[in-house]
Amino acid sequence: MASTDTLDDVTAFAKLHEANFPILSDASKSVSRSFGVLSAIGYAKRWTFYIDSDGIIRDIDRNVKTATAGPDLAKNLERLGFE
Repeated sequence: MASTDTLDDVTAFAKLHEANFPILSDASKSVSRSFGVLSAIGYAKRWTFYIDSDGIIRDIDRNVKTATAGPDLAKNLERLGFE
């Protein structure tokens, strides 16, 4: 997960939500810009990139819904053959 928030903000978010995965602070917005997800108002769009072990982007979900993101992610990983 990546956010355009500061490191302090993403660290607080991770602690608050007991995240068990890394969260990248992209405060400079360079990663968001390079992946084409930086919105006109400066926030990263909620897209999921499925990147294989060779670093190849296998799919992009541009319609992430926060309410169903977990189950949607699991379905897409299975559909794409990720183990």
